[in-house]
Amino acid sequence: MNTDTTTTETAATAPRPRRRIMSRVLAASAITLGVAAGGGYLWLDKTSDVHNLGTTACTTVTPSGAAAAPQSLQEICDLLDELTGAWGRGDADAYGAVFTEDATYTSYVGTYYQGRADIAEGHRALFDGFVNGTKLADSILGIRFYGPDTAVVTSRGDTYKGDPKSPEDLSKTQTYTMVRQDGRWLIAAFHNTQRKNVMERISFLYDPDTRPAAER
Repeated sequence: MNTDTTTTETAATAPRPRRRIMSRVLAASAITLGVAAGGGYLWLDKTSDVHNLGTTACTTVTPSGAAAAPQSLQEICDLLDELTGAWGRGDADAYGAVFTEDATYTSYVGTYYQGRADIAEGHRALFDGFVNGTKLADSILGIRFYGPDTAVVTSRGDTYKGDPKSPEDLSKTQTYTMVRQDGRWLIAAFHNTQRKNVMERISFLYDPDTRPAAER
């Protein structure tokens, strides 16, 4: 009886050390994979710098496209200064005033505003909440005119507190469609896209032909 009991207990407990070993191996493997993945992510992040940074000096940009009045570049740059100034003051009414009455505005999270009043009221809440106390940074990538009264401005941008961000640290890419109404330039449409630098780097590594000409 004693021998049978001992044999039964041994058989029941024998797999336990093996299970513990397997658990430790799996845990070690998971940790190793986690460290490798973390290291890979950091490497991708560090090597995802862009070359086409644009310029923070808007009036030095050479516009392309159809001819426009000589003062149009200065007026567009002044409008962008109005935009960033209103944001920095947290002035929703002044911010909305740089858009057309029927303007559209798509934020980097996909929020869609339609009309000047909607844009102003949405930003009134933002200035009192998420972006309170922030300022805007902008680095112009290009300005294209499509006749005397229409222009498209592309830029890199971001919000910041304290010292301004340098162009290489700006995390969003933006498109402004501008029109001149009653002798004044206004923003008719704005689209803001968050740059996913690691995903962008992966796509360039996987298929180099997806890299823009300015980034080769």
